[in-house]
Amino acid sequence: MVAEKMRDPEKGERAMIEGIFEGSPDAVGVAVIRLNCGCRKMAAVSITGEPASKILMYRDQAESICDQCKKDNGDFMRVTEQFIKWNDPEPAEEMKKEISAKVLGVTEQ
Repeated sequence: MVAEKMRDPEKGERAMIEGIFEGSPDAVGVAVIRLNCGCRKMAAVSITGEPASKILMYRDQAESICDQCKKDNGDFMRVTEQFIKWNDPEPAEEMKKEISAKVLGVTEQ
C-alpha cells in the first residue's frame, strides 16, 4: 500500500492546486497522486468525497505527460505518493479521514 504523505506540494503542484481551487468553488481539497514517472494526477474533491473537477494530469517542465501515462493513464500500480491538499478552512479531522478513505482508499495519518 502506498503511504500517504502530509508534506507540502512542490512549486509546480502548488500552482496547479491553486488553479484547481479557483475553478472548483465546491472543493474542500485537491487530491494529488504522484507517479513513479514524475507525472501527477490531480482533482478537486467535494465535502462528500466526490469529484469536484475533472482529473488533470501534468508533468513539471514538460509539454505533455509521459508516454507510459499516455498508455496506461497513470496506472495505480505506479503511484509513489498520494495526499489531499486541504482548502482553508479545512474540514474537521473526522471528515478529512472519511474523505481521504473514500478518495484515496486510506485515511490521513
